[in-house]
Amino acid sequence: MKALTIDHSAPGHLALTAVADPEPAAHQALIQVHSFSLNAGEVHHVVPEGEAGTVPGWDAAGVVVQAAADGSGPTVGTPVVTVGAEGAWAELRAVDTDLIGTVPEGADLGPMSTLPVAAGTALRALHRIGPILGRRVLVTGAGGGVGRFTLQLATRGGAHVTAVTSDPAKADALRALGADEIVTDLAALQHLEPVHGVVELVGGAHMVAAHGALAENGVLVAAGHISGDGEQFPYGALFGNDHRHNRQIATYYLLDDAVGLGADLTWLAALTARGALDPQVSLRTDWTQAARAAAELAGRRVSGKVVIDIH
Repeated sequence: MKALTIDHSAPGHLALTAVADPEPAAHQALIQVHSFSLNAGEVHHVVPEGEAGTVPGWDAAGVVVQAAADGSGPTVGTPVVTVGAEGAWAELRAVDTDLIGTVPEGADLGPMSTLPVAAGTALRALHRIGPILGRRVLVTGAGGGVGRFTLQLATRGGAHVTAVTSDPAKADALRALGADEIVTDLAALQHLEPVHGVVELVGGAHMVAAHGALAENGVLVAAGHISGDGEQFPYGALFGNDHRHNRQIATYYLLDDAVGLGADLTWLAALTARGALDPQVSLRTDWTQAARAAAELAGRRVSGKVVIDIH
């Protein structure tokens, strides 16, 4: 089969090459990939720092061409969306059946490929916060792929949502996705009404400021670290007095939270197919242009999601 492999001598560290077909384990289905999506972690870290010759990629959508030998998972011919630690950027992918969601027949598989890491992380982070109906939720990095899904899902869950973005030009688009308030200056967070939960996607100073906005018993889910900066909490930031008791910081990694993930992906795919969830695809191209598309995402010249089509 053909696949995009890591090649540090090639433009963008990617080369389209011939590799061996994957051999599924008994609990894995073989997927013919139609589309995959790019994530910030892949273009900033996995590709430039990865082992030469490996096939990267977390998210892919396609069709089952070989069902799992143990009888689990979808049958041959089922359109699906998949997630895994690697191997998505190829014509064929072997995937654990508990990491597969089914897609409604006839749905465009391109947008579906955006769901696993971005929408899956958004959904699971909101679950970690707890009930959000009638509560206040803060989202940092709201203009990125995960952030845009988080806004939509938090709004759907009945939360009052505050979006943090460094780009004031994104304000109208974020309001259209459900944001009730827009914050473009971190210093303004200290004046917010305290929030019950934070989905924190930036790290560094954003995490420190967002933690300071938490109400008593509030939860900050650290689900992204796009800034690459460390966190320095000032003296007193972790005190529990003045109605700040029991505030929590929860770290998060999607693939270590796989129980029920296939069902979540199926639900997200159904929402997307009927137009109730917008993946916000900003760039869509074929895989001969994958290196260029990755550079656009890494350079923050696109907002939202990037989709690469194979078939």
